[in-house]
Amino acid sequence: METEKEWRLVDLSHEIEEGMETYIGLPGPHICDFYSRETSAANFDDGSSFLIGRIDMVSNTGTYVDAPFHRFVDGKDLAGLPLESLADLEAIVVRRPFEHGLATEAEHLDGLDVQGKAVLIATGWDRHWRNTTYFTDHPYLTESAARFLAERGASFVGIDSHNIDDTRVRARPVHTTLLGADIPIGEHLTNLDDLPDAGFRFHAVPPKIVGFGTFPVRAYAKVGSGQ
Repeated sequence: METEKEWRLVDLSHEIEEGMETYIGLPGPHICDFYSRETSAANFDDGSSFLIGRIDMVSNTGTYVDAPFHRFVDGKDLAGLPLESLADLEAIVVRRPFEHGLATEAEHLDGLDVQGKAVLIATGWDRHWRNTTYFTDHPYLTESAARFLAERGASFVGIDSHNIDDTRVRARPVHTTLLGADIPIGEHLTNLDDLPDAGFRFHAVPPKIVGFGTFPVRAYAKVGSGQ
């Protein structure tokens, strides 16, 4: 049986803050009090007070997961995603530093066993988070890489970059291929360099929202202490 000392947790999500920009053209979140501590204190005689917060944001904020409904009108929404595709997944890391090229091709995945696994593409691009550099000429997967992952049965695909597709072109073949195969996508991951190449478990579960295709997640990995 595992004990607390035999594993560690690695946080793979960026923080969400007031006004932060995740994607050019999309508004940043507005975070405020709906019911303040001062207002709530008037309802109690024992000094108790509570905060009920409010956040107004687009779904593509911070580190998030895309469900098929993000791309396809008849695809599974967040509520329709099975937990088996989001939680406690055996996972591997594909190391493709952006200094070696922006595109991750099928040839970079050749020989990998991806069946039933979360495949996390570590490019190091997260070092540019909250910098204008992050939005342009970023790392991405190619359509051939997406087909490789879909045909070989990957359960989840994530990347530590601005988008899993090349946003310099007016097409999204990777979203189309992966979401068309019911494979959730994680974007804007971070800290993938802190993970081993394999032998860990991955989790990235969004709220169970009907009619939504994307939402932020607290992605994390459970890693053996010796890794």
